[in-house]
Amino acid sequence: MWKLATMLSLAVTPVHSFILDGEIIRQNGQGQFVKLQTVEPFDVGFDTFDDDNLYGFDEDQNITLTEPIRVDIGGNNGLIPQGTVVASHYVFFDSLSGIQYGYVYFDAPILGIAAFRNTMASTDFLANTTVNYISAELRGLEEGDQVWVDSVDPNKLWVYWAGSSPGDYIRVFTEQSPSALTG
Repeated sequence: MWKLATMLSLAVTPVHSFILDGEIIRQNGQGQFVKLQTVEPFDVGFDTFDDDNLYGFDEDQNITLTEPIRVDIGGNNGLIPQGTVVASHYVFFDSLSGIQYGYVYFDAPILGIAAFRNTMASTDFLANTTVNYISAELRGLEEGDQVWVDSVDPNKLWVYWAGSSPGDYIRVFTEQSPSALTG
């Protein structure tokens, strides 16, 4: 009987859309891709890391949107529609200087990207982590920074960022994982 109960509890445990991996292909430094865990609180924002790493972490997962959200890249005419199930992820580079070219790989296709201060602020309700987002007015990409979804693999996000203070920050929205339950 306990085996059946255990199997049933495993069957209803949500599987989330996650950042799986990433890599820096080329940069002026010694960094690598680092996936942060949001179990313990930490700050992210204006110069809290100051190194050559490309970072990412998962925010709220598999949430049904009760209203459409605006994105700067992707979406349907810049919107992800109401009723869409999304997972939210944060990707950033908080370097003192240098250029970074690399990618972040997700387990579900990318729907859209909030890449500027206003779109990031309007989607903060999808954060729901132990992370303290500081200097929100400085988030987003700077002139000359580029981010795009791979034309062959919609789960891969490419970044070409010139790091300087305060850093580059984006929020990535992916589809629900194929095996996930809605949160």
